[in-house]
Amino acid sequence: MNSELNGRTAVVTGASKGIGLAIVEALVQAGAHVVAGSRSTSERLKTLAEEGSVTWVPVDLAEPEAAGELVAAAGGRVDILVNNVGTAPARPGGFLSVGDEEWRRTIDLNLLAAVRVTRAALPAMLDAGDGSVITVGSVNATLPEPLVIDYSAGKAALVAFSKALSKEVGPKGVRVNTVSPGPVETELWLGGGGVAQTVSDAAGITPDDVVAQASKSTVTGRFSQPAEIADLVVFLAGDRSRNITGSDLIIDGGYIPTW
Repeated sequence: MNSELNGRTAVVTGASKGIGLAIVEALVQAGAHVVAGSRSTSERLKTLAEEGSVTWVPVDLAEPEAAGELVAAAGGRVDILVNNVGTAPARPGGFLSVGDEEWRRTIDLNLLAAVRVTRAALPAMLDAGDGSVITVGSVNATLPEPLVIDYSAGKAALVAFSKALSKEVGPKGVRVNTVSPGPVETELWLGGGGVAQTVSDAAGITPDDVVAQASKSTVTGRFSQPAEIADLVVFLAGDRSRNITGSDLIIDGGYIPTW
């Protein structure tokens, strides 16, 4: 454990697994106490809570009032906010297969949940004249794909929201940044009903084939690890990045072309 974030309080959404859980673990390792919000818990999150480094708050951030409940559990102090909760349903049937209700749920979880939690946490940061808001975006914000058309739109709006907010609150001591991963080794991609399985079922190939094709689209030839995303979040949360705000940091193994 290092002491980079010693004594600071962090709120993390979507905290029970995948990128969110990796972020919780990394923040704890850096010395922060983490208020972790998720609909359900996990064995690792339970262990961290039992050790006293994490306060788990069962919340469904699709419900408007849940944002206030989560932030209230921090007890009036929020030094770091990590907006991670989201959903990325694959749409192999194309645009015409996505109805209004699917659009609403995707936008609600990928954009409005972050808006609500940020709204709840921001007053404490402004009162302190310090704070870091880090939101997990996606390469699909700038490289939208029809397979995840509503997800791409939601993440693009999320990055734009964060950039706009950074201009308002930056002069008041609060930094706002986004971290945009490419493919990451999580259940979202690799689990049952995840992107790989959904696409493979529609395309008549195996999930392994889908993963191999996605990996070949990166320069490094592999998916990112959740811990690699978490390391970047910890950097943005700490003092080493005090002059970084309004940035969208890409971690995608070269997935987005630069030519």
